[in-house]
Amino acid sequence: MNINYLVSSISRQTVKPREPHNLFKDTSKMDSPTSDASLKEQLKSRFVGKTLDQVPTPSVILDLAKVETNCNGMLEATEKLGLLWRAHIKTHKTTELTRLQVGNDKSTPVNIVVSTIIEAENILPLLKEYQSKGRKVNVLFSFPLFPSAASRLADLSAQLGPDSISLMIDHPDQLVSAATIAHTTGAYPPLVFIKIDGGYHRAGVQPSPSFATGESTQGDSSHPSEVLIDAVLEAEKQNKCVLHGVYIHAGHSYGTRTDWAALGYLAQEFQICLDFAEAIRKRSPGHKLVLSVGATPTATTIQHPSIISSGDNNNNNNNNNNNGDSSVQKLKEFITAQSKRENPFSLEVHAGVYSTLDLQQLATHARDSSLLKADDIAISVLAEIASLYPSRGKNSTTEALINAGCLALGREPVTDKGSIPGVDYSGWGFLMPWGGNLTSNPTPGPDFPRVHPGWQVGKVSQEHGILVWDGKPEDEIPLQYGQRVRIWPNHSCIAGACFDWYLIVDSRSKGREDEVVDVWPRWRGW
Repeated sequence: MNINYLVSSISRQTVKPREPHNLFKDTSKMDSPTSDASLKEQLKSRFVGKTLDQVPTPSVILDLAKVETNCNGMLEATEKLGLLWRAHIKTHKTTELTRLQVGNDKSTPVNIVVSTIIEAENILPLLKEYQSKGRKVNVLFSFPLFPSAASRLADLSAQLGPDSISLMIDHPDQLVSAATIAHTTGAYPPLVFIKIDGGYHRAGVQPSPSFATGESTQGDSSHPSEVLIDAVLEAEKQNKCVLHGVYIHAGHSYGTRTDWAALGYLAQEFQICLDFAEAIRKRSPGHKLVLSVGATPTATTIQHPSIISSGDNNNNNNNNNNNGDSSVQKLKEFITAQSKRENPFSLEVHAGVYSTLDLQQLATHARDSSLLKADDIAISVLAEIASLYPSRGKNSTTEALINAGCLALGREPVTDKGSIPGVDYSGWGFLMPWGGNLTSNPTPGPDFPRVHPGWQVGKVSQEHGILVWDGKPEDEIPLQYGQRVRIWPNHSCIAGACFDWYLIVDSRSKGREDEVVDVWPRWRGW
């Protein structure tokens, strides 16, 4: 986590780097993160009060107003529907944004998801703070358990207490590592989610076809999912773990391109989890289980006005398509049916990138334009124009060099789902309408990614980004050498990972929208 190379570009005065992670570090001392606190104060002294015209480029920027709006929207929707909420913190890897995701002043349980153990180790002081205020906490390590993770997770379990650590299991062999945690002195049997492959094929066990028909019974199949259920229940009997629930991630919902179509994926997620959970209960009657569903496109669809209000499907929404209306009804019926069961399953929603959003999320049209638009994207990458190349672009338009390539923006595309390949947006970032004449740069609208006029990043290499104009040559907005630009990235998680901290601005501060009001250090490593 050496950040000296970045600090040297800020000031000749040295900022003390963060302490590197040590695999053998005594986590009992992790409740006093003096190095991170010291780093934050040093960064604030360098940046707070400066404007975006005065900070180094490239830098990554978060708009506090938009982050808070995005986070509050999920908290309000899950509360209204009586759903459990689990915030994924991998997108930003910061303490400050985690507070917003879980509701810093609430009394509800603090359930979070991490993709790397270092996220859990760094968020430990905040979780202890919440425990001291009477809030229950639980950290789910979302990567299917591998052997070397066990000792660090056991340390976290010892620090946080019973039922504080959850694991993702999708193969029986992983239970050996789970048992290692349970048998570590001071640690506790971990909670276990069985990870289900719902069609994304990244991780998870595929459900037996018999689950959907209700025919699954103990011992009648050698299907991997049934073998896994039996293995987890046996490990639970031996006090090696506690089967907590089933978990699914509809990553393929990123491919939706029409308003509210992601609702269909959400309904599928719940149904797959329900079928799987019923198969567990046939082996273990009455077993308490959590059905955890989500990905930002599916999770955010619970904000549909007809779901969170008592009105009908026409309430405050004129853009619903048939898919949305049908899925709304299915979801409402599903939630209602679970609430009326004698021994209901607990319903949980999880998501992460919703907090910042990005161009990938905008392209999904998971919600209609009343709830999801370009102006809701909270993250941008600040860059400078380093050179201009008149007439080099398409139709003799200008191209411009910026000092932000794939090492600042990432290199993950917005998947081309257009009926004619190559027509939809295929760039690496889109210029915000910000700064001087660029305030008139076209904003991606309801037809994005099919329609995408304006300045965008058309090519990237490591440090180089090339701005290209999409549109009529006569409409091209002139650029100048040294001009600063802000770029909405394709994928917030990847773009953020290119930097050691976020510079925070607040668009609610009229006349001071570009002033840095805080700095949020990110955690690095694994």
